[in-house]
Amino acid sequence: MSWIAALDPGRSKCGLVLASQEQRCVIEGHVLPADAVLNTLERWQRSTPPEQLIVGNGTSSAHWTAQLPTELPVTLVDERGTTLMARSRYWQLWPARGWRRLVPLGLQLPPGELDAVAALVMLENHLGFPLDWPEPSSLRIGP
Repeated sequence: MSWIAALDPGRSKCGLVLASQEQRCVIEGHVLPADAVLNTLERWQRSTPPEQLIVGNGTSSAHWTAQLPTELPVTLVDERGTTLMARSRYWQLWPARGWRRLVPLGLQLPPGELDAVAALVMLENHLGFPLDWPEPSSLRIGP
């Protein structure tokens, strides 16, 4: 199985996604406090080691690439516009339900943090194809 991970780095919180390239789906996705990212990557290295980590090249990317495990190949990608794209991608993955379907999506905010979806957008842009993501456990900040 070929696993790949993506990190939307931030100073206080980060989006982190692990995906299967063969199954074209997200296995795990989280919005984590910055201090929990390395622990999650280490856990993935033990159970489902990713072959590559995609990291957004924003202002805190140098800080993150210096801390990442050296055995994990890192590729920096352009993250400009991914937060805005993440909002649209969120509604593609999990369409509004009930009365919210009647409200234009441009007027709605997704019900959680979008950092993990931004990491997904960077990963999809890098791979060149969309990934499926079953309902996320939560896009709130936490492990």
